[in-house]
Formats: sequence, C-alpha cells, structure tokens
Amino acid sequence: MTAIVCVDDRGGMLFNRRRQSQDRLLREDLLREAGGRPLWMNGYSLGQFSSPPPNIRCAEDFWEQAGPGELCFAEDRDPGAWADRVEAAVVYRWNRRYPADLYCTLPLEGWTLERREEFAGSSHEKITKEVYRR
Repeated sequence: MTAIVCVDDRGGMLFNRRRQSQDRLLREDLLREAGGRPLWMNGYSLGQFSSPPPNIRCAEDFWEQAGPGELCFAEDRDPGAWADRVEAAVVYRWNRRYPADLYCTLPLEGWTLERREEFAGSSHEKITKEVYRR
C-alpha cells in the first residue's frame, strides 16, 4: 500500500485532535495521484471531500483493509505503525511549522525519492510533494 500524509517541517500531522491545515488544491492533487485506484481513509479525512469520487473507501480500520497497490490517506493516524506493510509513500509538506502532538514516524531512510514537485496551494504559497518507494 501507499501511505499518504501531510506534515509540517517537523513531521507534525495533528494538534489537539485536529489536522494542522487543509488545502483544496492538495486534495485535487491527491485524487490525481490516486488515478482511480482505491483511496482509503477514515471518516475524519472523508469530511474534506464534499463530493467524494467512487474510488474513495471509508473505514475506521482502513490500514487493515487496504491491499497492495492501494492508497491510504492518513491525517490522524501515524503511518509508522504500519511501516512493514507500506510499499510507497506520498508526503505533502506544508513548508511551515505548526504546533503538533501527533507526528509521522514512517522511516523513509533508505527509500528512493522518485520525484519531488512543488505547487501553490489554495491556502499555502508552496506545498512540496515527495514520492518515495522502497
């Protein structure tokens, strides 16, 4: 499976049970990245999509349900706990420092950075997208 996370400069994902930030253009990029493949997330993340496309699968135990080649968008669950099942990672970097109490611990050391892109978001001047493979 592919883990997809949004992090700040320190790897922070969540603060006080709330996402640090959200961005409409990032969501559009995320759907393009999925390309119609199953995109798993929980109800918390699904709330960002006003008209979810048919490839979105919502389940609270999405990490357990996702199969090889499928994607998991995690905002309030550290993907590091499932590192042994993760084949690839898409990391969206906010390029800012926010308060955080949940951090992404997915170890990317030794992985191959396949591509890095920067784009302007709807709420952030610059969002950096990195795609890693084992």
